Amino acid sequence: MANNRRHFIIASVLIVISTVLVYWILDSVLLKPAAAVVEAGPIDEMFDQHIWLIAFLFALVAVFMCYALIVFRARGDEGDGEHIHGNGTLEIVWTVVPCFVVVYFAWYATTMLIDLTRPNPNEYVVVAEGRQWSWLFTYPESGAVTPELVLPVDTPVRVDLTSDDVLHNFWVPEFRVKQDTVPGKITNVRFTPNVIGEYVLRCAELCGTNHSGMLATVRVVSAEEFKLWQSEQLAQLQQ
Repeated sequence: MANNRRHFIIASVLIVISTVLVYWILDSVLLKPAAAVVEAGPIDEMFDQHIWLIAFLFALVAVFMCYALIVFRARGDEGDGEHIHGNGTLEIVWTVVPCFVVVYFAWYATTMLIDLTRPNPNEYVVVAEGRQWSWLFTYPESGAVTPELVLPVDTPVRVDLTSDDVLHNFWVPEFRVKQDTVPGKITNVRFTPNVIGEYVLRCAELCGTNHSGMLATVRVVSAEEFKLWQSEQLAQLQQ
């Protein structure tokens, strides 16, 4: 019994060390672009929790397997090993614990999705139309139509998405959120840009031969610059 406890303690320590090491490797490899919207915080936190879980599960399997191969390998004795019928407690644990983990992540993801898609009475609305293979943006407030998306910083935004032909997908990596554009249907995506800068909108749904070239510029500007830009668009419409 004491010998079994010693093996369990050693394996547990190795699992902890391996989990931290694997997490560090994954976190170093799976680089995310700098976040540029408020919603990126909770989304990145969920990613982080998934990476920890992946690292732990990999370490759990790999450590026990390698430990058993090294420590319990045969040393000249080729006879049958000790017969072990099973362990009811262990079987209950490895059934119940994963169930709780799955339920937790289902609850976590659902509540986050509800929060991220909740309407805001002060949101600024833009209509985005995807087509093979470009984007067109309409601003109902001013009537402007542009090939680039210009947004005011620190303002809740709702982008109403539509498609002129096939499925496309609205994705700015720095914004984290993604949403399909569906022909004949209006979908929407909500976010609050909080970092002034220029970004690239990409289509994340395979949509034809020039799918990779379906890009558009996204500019997040200050409130003053956005008002000036709106005035310029109105002046052009009145000419």
